[in-house]
Amino acid sequence: MHRLYHASRTAADAYPALSERIAINGVAAVCDPLGGLHLPDHDVLVVSDLHLEKGSAFARRGMMLPPYDTLSTLKILQAIIARHNPKTVISLGDNFHDRVGSALMPEMFRQMIVDMARGREWIWINGNHDPDGAATLPGTSLDELRLNGLIFRHEPSLEAVPGEIAGHLHPAAIVRRREKSVRRACFATDGARLVMPAFGVTTGGMDLAHPNICRLFDQTRLTAHMLGRDRIYSVRFANLRG
Repeated sequence: MHRLYHASRTAADAYPALSERIAINGVAAVCDPLGGLHLPDHDVLVVSDLHLEKGSAFARRGMMLPPYDTLSTLKILQAIIARHNPKTVISLGDNFHDRVGSALMPEMFRQMIVDMARGREWIWINGNHDPDGAATLPGTSLDELRLNGLIFRHEPSLEAVPGEIAGHLHPAAIVRRREKSVRRACFATDGARLVMPAFGVTTGGMDLAHPNICRLFDQTRLTAHMLGRDRIYSVRFANLRG
């Protein structure tokens, strides 16, 4: 939950010095340690895999999880929006953990989203968990979006698609040093395309070395931009394997 602690700090304290400036297919981007991607030249903030109301979805199936996932995720989302104040927010699918999450979400959480969306464009990309869109919430639901030479979708294409920014796979990387190892969610990119880390606080992660992720990239250029406690740590894939 280090992101929730970090989100409680003053937004200006951590940006831009602790973020990582990169480029995706020639478009400038900033990997934020709170888990979002800022495109400063276009005033766009991208997040992915919020999995809101995951605890409620599990409860409806008789499986109990701590009921604080939606509130914690939205607090982090509030912080990153306050930090960048984007004109447009793009949420790359699996915004909710199941098809009824947006309709059944408590009014308090719905109001938090309404307040965040006020005065800006909000795009909900449909995911495999929530293919029907975000019901009764501000914004537009789309299967994919093409904007400024970039392609925003939930599931990455198996073919090389320059400019693609996707989610779904929840990439994570492990750094090993002697007898110690650290595992963190990460942005995965080779400079041509990027897979986002999961933003939701109760989401798991898939190791960057898993074939479903690493086959998407030029592995000689693949880099993990890992979410640290208060900064981004960038490590080449070749060094992670070593």
